Amino acid sequence: MKPSPPIDIEQRLANLTEACRATGMRVTHQRLEIFREVAKTSEHPDADTIFQRVRKRLPTVSHDTVYRTLASLEEMGLISRVDPARGGARYDANCDKHHHFVCTECGAITDIYLQYEPPLPEGIENLGDVESLHLQVRGICQNCKTN
Repeated sequence: MKPSPPIDIEQRLANLTEACRATGMRVTHQRLEIFREVAKTSEHPDADTIFQRVRKRLPTVSHDTVYRTLASLEEMGLISRVDPARGGARYDANCDKHHHFVCTECGAITDIYLQYEPPLPEGIENLGDVESLHLQVRGICQNCKTN
């Protein structure tokens, strides 16, 4: 397993600006702050956590704005949605090719970089063109194991 690369928040913000311009979407202060909240961490926050953190800086931001912005960012390919076994959707701004380890005890989600890519099942090419593969490994994290 490869180590996680450091987060390059400036590059992620530049990608947001470029994607917004390409789609004709304005780079608003609210959109920027919501994206920044997801982009600056590897903890895969949920929408409510993002809302609470952004609200500290922008008291007028609404839940609706956060949800709509997250949906737009996902549609533009700037973030991805991670659906753990329990709880709501979580968000990831890491666009590198990677997978996730989900702790079944505490719900923590950790990026994992596997050098092994499982072969696709025979016959899957009949369904269409595969664009991505998202592997989710579930188990008990080291922190929960030792506590």
